[in-house]
Amino acid sequence: MVVYEMINRRERKGFRRGRRGKKLCAPLRIPPRPLRLIILIVMLTCALPIMSQTKLLETGRATKLAELPKTVSDVRVVSYNIRWRTGNELQQIARWLKDKNDLPRIVALQEVDRAKKRTGKVNNARALAEELGLYYAWAAPPPPKNDDAAEEETGVELLSSFPLKDVIRIVLPHTGPAGRSRVALGATVDVGDVEVRIYSVHSETRIPVTDKMEQLQTVIDDANRFPKTRAIIMGDFNTWELPAVESTRQLFTAAGFDTPFSDDDTTFLRKVPLLGIKLKLDWIWLRGVSVQTYDIDRTIAVSDHFPLGVVATPQVSPGRSSPSISK
Repeated sequence: MVVYEMINRRERKGFRRGRRGKKLCAPLRIPPRPLRLIILIVMLTCALPIMSQTKLLETGRATKLAELPKTVSDVRVVSYNIRWRTGNELQQIARWLKDKNDLPRIVALQEVDRAKKRTGKVNNARALAEELGLYYAWAAPPPPKNDDAAEEETGVELLSSFPLKDVIRIVLPHTGPAGRSRVALGATVDVGDVEVRIYSVHSETRIPVTDKMEQLQTVIDDANRFPKTRAIIMGDFNTWELPAVESTRQLFTAAGFDTPFSDDDTTFLRKVPLLGIKLKLDWIWLRGVSVQTYDIDRTIAVSDHFPLGVVATPQVSPGRSSPSISK
């Protein structure tokens, strides 16, 4: 549209002439109005796929950012599937994050709604960033191809005390039931003088273990594009089967990552009559980052998942993470 306005402006002013009145350029020919309309429709049609993809990735920052200390070495890292909480329950999550400690934060969330009916079409990703005074990025998978009327899927979010750069939305391979896709979100932050690559991942539940590992390998492959950068990959990997837990540990260990959490640390509780279903679904994996303390907080019960947290120190020289010190 800007080019079109510039062309019209030149047409109204006429053509430049030399000293002897000779035309220095040929007249610009504007297509007839019906043809211009056809060209515009074709251009917009070609742009629609790009527009629909970019609508599923959002970045921003709080109006008022929380203050950072002058020197930063340790950060509080949290991964939490909030199960599309909103309203008072979202406020409870925000208060919980604020009360943990005064360290800078890197937070990976899953099942964060932005424009869904069940949560009143509230942009919960932006609301949390505003409440916490943080930078944020949010991404969602595309809707199923066979459902043109489908509303926007729930998404994943990264919240950070540090500006986010090199933000990428990763649609994971292998769709689940009804052609549903899952997504991961990656970004880079500068913790002091050290770059750290961070990811929030939400893997599919009802696919074979081998497909789940390929979803996770896709995220590791993206982290490997930054070989000199420390990395933290975290989220809800949906490893409800024992073979999936074992394969996840093998996959990340082979890629140079470590975690302070054991395979027996359950992160999910679904209460049913007479019993509770406990599963190991959520993970934090680190490469080139030392862990000072770690915990799973089972006192907050707004979701059926529990949040995982570590206090971490990015290493000056990247390499395998050092073992955790204490819970």
